[in-house]
Amino acid sequence: MQFATSLVQKHPWIRDAGGLIVFGIAVLIGTVLINTYVFRSFNVEGPSMEVTMSTGDRLIVNRLPVTWSQLTNQSYLPERGQIIVFKNPRYTIGSPDEFIVKRVIGLPGERVKLENGKFTVYNESHPGGFDPDEANGGEPGSPTSGAEKEVTVPEGTIYVAGDHRDGSYSFDSRNGLGFVPLYDVVGPVAMRILPVTDIRVF
Repeated sequence: MQFATSLVQKHPWIRDAGGLIVFGIAVLIGTVLINTYVFRSFNVEGPSMEVTMSTGDRLIVNRLPVTWSQLTNQSYLPERGQIIVFKNPRYTIGSPDEFIVKRVIGLPGERVKLENGKFTVYNESHPGGFDPDEANGGEPGSPTSGAEKEVTVPEGTIYVAGDHRDGSYSFDSRNGLGFVPLYDVVGPVAMRILPVTDIRVF
């Protein structure tokens, strides 16, 4: 111990280097914790969320509600109409789309019907059905392409769609993605930070 103290006194740069190493480790640990439990950032790739979002947009995803659900031993359930990021349930190693951004349309136990170019959702509160995009300010494009069909969303999953719904621009629950397990949800999009000319809170 005395030798180490003497060494530091003779070579003060050792103390400075040690301080920098400790600081670097603390920053690394802090970054990992923040990305895991608080916020996480993603880039938008592709046209599936146009005109709401475009390729190159940088998003901040709020991890706090997911973290809280995990701490309380519950599944995080996003709200209808929210734009979320989730892990692609059909992702395979080497493919580019590990994480996807889409809008929530149907919740567990609900029936989602695609007919005449639009979605209708049925549940206990609305047995006659309602438009799930009614409160979204007209952002999702129309018409909604796809074969006419009606599905029931299984428990523990959600039904999602991109906002660019005309044609095959969006790979989502209509056309091959299927239902998204709740455990794959990273969290709701909280903010777009890039481009700086188009910053927005969601």
